[in-house]
Amino acid sequence: MKRHLEYPDCSLYDLIERKAGEFSGMCALNYFGKKLTFSQLIEKISECAGALSAAGVNPGDSVSVCLPNVPEAVYLFYAINKIGAVANMIHPMSAENEIVRFVKLTESRIIFGVDLIAGKLEKVKGQCSGLKVITVSVGRSMPLLTKIGYTLTNKNKPPETSASDWSSFISAANGKHTESFHGRADDTATILYSGGTTGKPKGIMLTNMNFNALAIHSIDACGTLEPGMRMLSVMPIFHGFGLGVCIHTILVLGGTAVIQPKFSTRDFHKLLFRYRPNIIAGVPAIYESMIVNKSFNGKKLDFLKCIISGGDSLAPSTKKKLNAMLAEHGCTARVREGYGLTECVTGSCLMPPDSDNLLSVGLPYADTFYQIIDSEGNVLPAGETGEMIIRGPSVMKGYYKEPEETANTLRKRDDGYIWLHTGDIGYMDEEGFVYFRQRLKRMIVSGGYNIYPQNIEEVINSHKDVIMCAVVGVPDKIKGERVRACVVPAEGADTEKLRTELMKMLKKEVAAYALPKDMFFMSELPKTLVGKIAYTELRSDNYENGTE
Repeated sequence: MKRHLEYPDCSLYDLIERKAGEFSGMCALNYFGKKLTFSQLIEKISECAGALSAAGVNPGDSVSVCLPNVPEAVYLFYAINKIGAVANMIHPMSAENEIVRFVKLTESRIIFGVDLIAGKLEKVKGQCSGLKVITVSVGRSMPLLTKIGYTLTNKNKPPETSASDWSSFISAANGKHTESFHGRADDTATILYSGGTTGKPKGIMLTNMNFNALAIHSIDACGTLEPGMRMLSVMPIFHGFGLGVCIHTILVLGGTAVIQPKFSTRDFHKLLFRYRPNIIAGVPAIYESMIVNKSFNGKKLDFLKCIISGGDSLAPSTKKKLNAMLAEHGCTARVREGYGLTECVTGSCLMPPDSDNLLSVGLPYADTFYQIIDSEGNVLPAGETGEMIIRGPSVMKGYYKEPEETANTLRKRDDGYIWLHTGDIGYMDEEGFVYFRQRLKRMIVSGGYNIYPQNIEEVINSHKDVIMCAVVGVPDKIKGERVRACVVPAEGADTEKLRTELMKMLKKEVAAYALPKDMFFMSELPKTLVGKIAYTELRSDNYENGTE
């Protein structure tokens, strides 16, 4: 029987306030060693909410937040919700015109941005009538010595602009707090941006229920979490994974979010040994870097209790290598992959902790249902591949001001339920395990054949001298598209020998029409700003002259 959980009919701020009552003296945030208890967090949120009200923000208004993972971004997320407004979360590295479009779309009259992009925000202000810009320094909430070091060593100095800073924003409220709006479950809490199922960036309306259900689901599915645990929260707050799991879920648990405004996969080990987190949740690039990082040699990782991978596919061979590496360093936890998309905040299924299945992305969360359908909309039996559709309490309200896109993605079926059509390909087995095969838009069509890059990637990644790889389709005058494999070899590997061995393996496992016509060897794969592989770059002509 499908598991059922109870969900509160309240705002996400109200839920956090309740949790703060339970865990008042425990640590909620850790920022470069500066710690904030749950009761202190609520005070900061209330202070921020009062300042928002003093700045003229009313229930239903949109407030744009263009910040990395800093404490002020967390205060804003909950404070905006507390007064009944909507948090419009924007990537700080978005292009000027993108920010303008997102601000105008939501009719935001106030935007909070990191001071390093103050010049860009000044230009945005010039194109958005009545927009007020408030800047926040990454160093503002750091411990004193860390802040001094940051100020002295930071080469990128914020430009002089007319923007207000955080301290001025807070002081304008004169210490006045504001009453909670007490939003309902179905109220829109946040707008996040994603390519959706057609590639055009759209505003995804996520409700209080979506975030609260995700937190309750995640804690239930992980099964190993306890209050007081520390999560290394490196996924960005403007991303569903970062905001939903690395901030809201860990706080609902009563744990500590160890937040970082910026990190590099190469230096990830330094964060692990400094903060000794019990939980890490990240994209495959983090885990691929851990496998080859010699800084782990001779050190224990027994403090890790829960390791979650999402946001992109983690090759089965990579999982196997990582699990072996973790075991060698005294860690009993294994990496657990999940699947999700921003249209349901983030994850909607997860591998159980005791499963040895390296191919599946797990079992659906409680009260979350998957179906696999063919192109005609018919439900397919176990084992057959088709489009994955989902329904459950974390599924979005819709795309903001995009009724046609919403109707195309959220569809009522004959069973009377509204289903999220993901545009992703997969299948389910008879036990209910979900197998993600491919993002539909990554499918390669060559000479009339449908080619799924993940199948090819799994073969290449299984070679002992391959760190990671990505397979893409590039334009071809004769076949429409041809297959290109971009491979990161192990240090010191003979690439010509490796090419020969890989092609031999592929010929055994992959149809002739799906074999790579190009094979490039690269020191690393290009990444997007949230750490996913930048497939678009790999398709560009810039790689034509690479090592083939």
